Amino acid sequence: MLPNLKEEKKLWKKGFKRVTCLDEAGRGPLAGPVTAAAVILNSKFKYQKSPKESLRLPTGQAKLQLKTKNLLNEIKDSKKLSPKKREEFYEILTKNQNVEWGIGKVSEKVIDKINILEATKLAMIKAIEKLKIKNKKLKIDYLIIDGNFKINSKIPQKPIVKADEKVFSCSAASIIAKITRDRIMARYDKKYPRYGFLKHKGYPTKYHLKMLRKYGPCKIHRKSFSPVRACKLR
Repeated sequence: MLPNLKEEKKLWKKGFKRVTCLDEAGRGPLAGPVTAAAVILNSKFKYQKSPKESLRLPTGQAKLQLKTKNLLNEIKDSKKLSPKKREEFYEILTKNQNVEWGIGKVSEKVIDKINILEATKLAMIKAIEKLKIKNKKLKIDYLIIDGNFKINSKIPQKPIVKADEKVFSCSAASIIAKITRDRIMARYDKKYPRYGFLKHKGYPTKYHLKMLRKYGPCKIHRKSFSPVRACKLR
């Protein structure tokens, strides 16, 4: 089953024109921040990519020539996309004039203080705030949250478990949140090269755990997570 616009369309028909969908990236890793994206699709959102549209990849490599495709048949939960596809869709979504988006980030230090669930909620609130800052006249009418929890907001909201697999705008949010976090971890990889953050993005892979045991945690490790607590601090 591919994500669709059923939830958004139901709310649009009820008069909720600014439906904001939220998803996070980075609840499971042992290091780095948790990020969240807030995405609003204009009801006039065009699902088709422009024929032969050229976009420059973030790496500065040769331009990617995009053929006309139906995004509804391709965009899905970021975890089910290849890194190359995630990058491609990130560029398309963030440069589409009918897509409004904001990013929230909460550091590993705050995660250790308030726990990962509360940090995830905080990242979502920050994403909404960034969305409003970017669009000063923006009035958000409704929230759809990927998960089984609500956030501290007076805006009407609906949590949906696995919304990133069902709701198109949540899938879009998952891609934007994931790419944003991956790029953060790529920068950390240069600062802390011994841990291999570029490859595993902080998730508890065998290699990451091996390096964690060998070198101990670095500054961006989440000290409240048990695999990190078990290692001697360096």
